[in-house]
Amino acid sequence: MMEHIFQKGTNDQKPTFLMLHGLGGTERDLIPLAKKLQPEASVLSVRGQVLENEKCMFYKSNEEDLTFRTEELYQFINEAAEKYRFHRNNIVALGYSNGAAMALSLLFHHADVLKAAILYHPQVPRRDMELPDLSDVSIFIGASKNNPFISRNETELLEKMLKDANAHVTLHWENSKQYLSGEIFAASRSWYENIFS
Repeated sequence: MMEHIFQKGTNDQKPTFLMLHGLGGTERDLIPLAKKLQPEASVLSVRGQVLENEKCMFYKSNEEDLTFRTEELYQFINEAAEKYRFHRNNIVALGYSNGAAMALSLLFHHADVLKAAILYHPQVPRRDMELPDLSDVSIFIGASKNNPFISRNETELLEKMLKDANAHVTLHWENSKQYLSGEIFAASRSWYENIFS
């Protein structure tokens, strides 16, 4: 199995968080955010399997590797759900940067993989795909108007692609460059509470 941490929650009715760290991160980075969002939920936090310049990431910058890593993660989620006995149809991804793009790639290929996703500073993983029907998926995007790596146009393109696929999208803007600011996290927590209250 992929390198990961699983923490069993105290309430099986709550979603299981799929945590996908940013470039150079590890599977430990985002766990505190999950506990702030929903302390009773189970957490499945995964380490990116690609090592480049001694930094972990989820995929290399080419479509072939992205597709391969996406399918690898999809199969891992299925195996983990069976092993740890969490509800396969009640998973919320929480992804940052590279991990957020990987969560999107999962949705681009498998409409049933996630119930919802919280994405901080995501990039468009692919522009040449016809997306599946995402009408059952709710997505929060936390973005920055002054991000030096992701243009506002790219974020707006992503929003349009997801809405055209019938996803329920909330886009929240801040001026926090590439950082996960407290304001973006607070907005994502309010969104989560509204969706899953």
